[in-house]
Amino acid sequence: MRTFQAIAILAVGISLPAMAAEKVPLAEVSHIHGIAFDPATPGSVFLATHHGLYKASPDGMAEAISENKDDYMGFSPHPTDPTLLFASGHPSQGGNVGVIVSRDGGAIWTQLATGVGGPVDFHAMTVSRADPQTLYGLYDGIQVSRDGGKTWSVAGPGPAQVIDLAASAKKMEVLYAATLGGLMMSSDAGASWQLVGPPNVEVSMVETAQEGSLYAFFVGSGLFRQSPGDSTWAEIGRPSDKIILHLAADPADPAHLLSVTQDSEILRSTDGGRTWAPFAS
Repeated sequence: MRTFQAIAILAVGISLPAMAAEKVPLAEVSHIHGIAFDPATPGSVFLATHHGLYKASPDGMAEAISENKDDYMGFSPHPTDPTLLFASGHPSQGGNVGVIVSRDGGAIWTQLATGVGGPVDFHAMTVSRADPQTLYGLYDGIQVSRDGGKTWSVAGPGPAQVIDLAASAKKMEVLYAATLGGLMMSSDAGASWQLVGPPNVEVSMVETAQEGSLYAFFVGSGLFRQSPGDSTWAEIGRPSDKIILHLAADPADPAHLLSVTQDSEILRSTDGGRTWAPFAS
């Protein structure tokens, strides 16, 4: 039954105003599981959190943009389409969401697939920059999709104690895994793995940039970079005594980096990671 107020509004042809998006100080946004530049809104970044997807701006405010408050444990944007985002995790009422997709920049999300043995809860996922139709996710091993996330198969058991995944920007079958025992690489889409960093050193994150650079944070040592076509690691530095959990490289400027620390701080670097400052000015 329509309420009297609704009938009156319809009678005079007046529509209710849209509810304003929730905005909170960036410092109040916690449990951040992923970060990405938003090419559609220069200066803003996506933050995938325990309580939905936010868009943060340098003025120190964060806007809740997802219609739900799901826990986005896995999050990865499409490398060339700024409106297309992929995620996985838990709905606010419990359970797993499977693989979900937003085609409008993060407002509305729908289930794209359940995954193998799902609905899955990918705690790490990545879209290949070399082939955006190839996606990887972590759930009871490594799962792979080769049709844009519609269907999935198990690639292999994966390394032990995986923390993060990153697909190569140059070869779709190359995948990296940050683990408690070191940085691992697979050259066969997750079927087999080899150590490509110091042994028995915890790696808290791994990320690739659009131009092919590989970043990894080795706990106790700092942030390292591997340039395209180079197998050696160059130490960049570290933001004070912080541990970087998530990192994003600006597709338009490889020296422009954003990171999320263990304290949910958002830091910015404009010199390739050598120096860092708070994202919000």
